[in-house]
Amino acid sequence: MSFPHRRGVQLALILLAAASLAACASRPKPMGPAPVAEAPPPPPATQAAPPPAPVDEGQMSGVPVPGSVRDFVINAGDLVYFDFDRYVVRDDSRSVLDAQAGWLNRYPAVHIRIEGNCDEKGTREYNFALGARRANAVREYLVGRGISAARIETISYGKERPIAGNDNEDGEAKNRNARTVITQGAR
Repeated sequence: MSFPHRRGVQLALILLAAASLAACASRPKPMGPAPVAEAPPPPPATQAAPPPAPVDEGQMSGVPVPGSVRDFVINAGDLVYFDFDRYVVRDDSRSVLDAQAGWLNRYPAVHIRIEGNCDEKGTREYNFALGARRANAVREYLVGRGISAARIETISYGKERPIAGNDNEDGEAKNRNARTVITQGAR
C-alpha cells in the first residue's frame, strides 16, 4: 500500500472510531434537582370574591323564561298517560297535548322528541313496540294540531326507563306514559 493511501485509511479508521465513541458516550447527568422558586405569598384575606355566575332571572322570580324548557314543562306539561296495554290518547291527556301544541306553535324553532314508555308487564320486545305506538299516537295528535312532523322525532324506551316504582298499580300507571322533551330551539 502506498503511503498516501495508507494515511487515508488510517485517517478514516480514526474518524470512524471517534464517531463510534461519540455515539456511545452517555449524556451528562443533571446536577440534582432544579432550584424551586419560593411560593408566592397567599392572597390577602380581604381580596374580593369573584362575581357570581349569571342567573336566569326567571329562576329567581319563579317565572320561567318564555320559550325555555322550564316554560314548556310548567305551562304546557311534558307527560301524558295511557291505560294498561293501550296507546290511544286518553281524554284527560288531550288538554296537555293541546297546551303543548299551542306552545309549540308560539315557538316554531323548537324541535321535540316524544319518548314512549311502559310498565314492567309484558316482554321487553312487546313493550318497545307498545312504547313506539304511544309515542306515535302523541306525534299524530300534535301533527293534527298544526305542528310540523319534521319538528318531531319519536323513540320508545319500553320498560327500560320507569319514572316510578313498578311495585304497585299507582307506580305502574305512572310508567305508562309518553314524555315530550325539547331537543333544540328553546331559550
